[in-house]
Amino acid sequence: MAQQQKLQNWRRSNMAIFLNENTKVIVQGMTGSEGTKHTRRMIASGTKIVGGVTPGKGGQVVEIEGKSLPVFNTVAEAVAATGANATVIFVPPKFAKSAVVDAIDAQVPLIVVITEGIPVHDTASFFAYAQKIGKSRIIGPNCPGLISPGKSNIGITPADITGPGKIGLVSKSGTLTYQMMYELRDIGFTTAVGIGGDPVIGTTHIDCLKAFQDDPETEAIVMIGEIGGDAEERAAAFIKEYVTKPVVGYVAGFTAPEGKTMGHAGAIVSGSSGTAEAKKVALEAAGVRVGKTPSETATLLRSILKG
Repeated sequence: MAQQQKLQNWRRSNMAIFLNENTKVIVQGMTGSEGTKHTRRMIASGTKIVGGVTPGKGGQVVEIEGKSLPVFNTVAEAVAATGANATVIFVPPKFAKSAVVDAIDAQVPLIVVITEGIPVHDTASFFAYAQKIGKSRIIGPNCPGLISPGKSNIGITPADITGPGKIGLVSKSGTLTYQMMYELRDIGFTTAVGIGGDPVIGTTHIDCLKAFQDDPETEAIVMIGEIGGDAEERAAAFIKEYVTKPVVGYVAGFTAPEGKTMGHAGAIVSGSSGTAEAKKVALEAAGVRVGKTPSETATLLRSILKG
């Protein structure tokens, strides 16, 4: 009986992807204004923040939300002292590459890059390096991060939109992540992941779809894409092949003009490639029901869950 209880507790504590209530997080750039502001919010939402990294400020202790947080010069020092297994990066674009490389060298399993405006060449370089070392998952850049409501929140997603539940959400867009969480707030989420809208990102729709499919607590998946590239088309092929749970989708940019970058650097349509309509067709062919608006997408998910 005790063994059964232990197993139930283990399952309960693992009903999320990539992070849970035991994730220990350091903040790179914690002493900057953005870093401090969001560290405060993350702590308030239950995240286990264990320290920060700002080169040249090692040895300082910062008081945030009633917690005394040590500051380190390098990620390796922070990990050795705190046992951190995740890092979130709030540093200006020109320092982002070295911050990510520092985290990869320290073999941090989860690296969440919030920074917007990182040169694509830099992202391609640190992503290739992470692949080569093979110890870290990168989420982002230019993303809101990820949240398992009631457990842990790494990044800038507001923690009070919704509580824990049975939906998994993966999205290229930060604000649409928040909107979809709001639309389905009465059902709740296992984890919501904002993967970012840059041309090169560390974690794709497919990575998240696989994780949600394999997560026993996630019963249905919402996928938000946007115009540009072929990520959604590739995700559709993967869903057809691997995913048995219900998936609903939304593609931002049905009214976007051709040849113009919209919002995110990766959101550009050329010819029929990358259009919202082409993506909708590919997803529907894989059995994904696609809404024309976020509200319609939420309604589709509700109807599926009601059976």
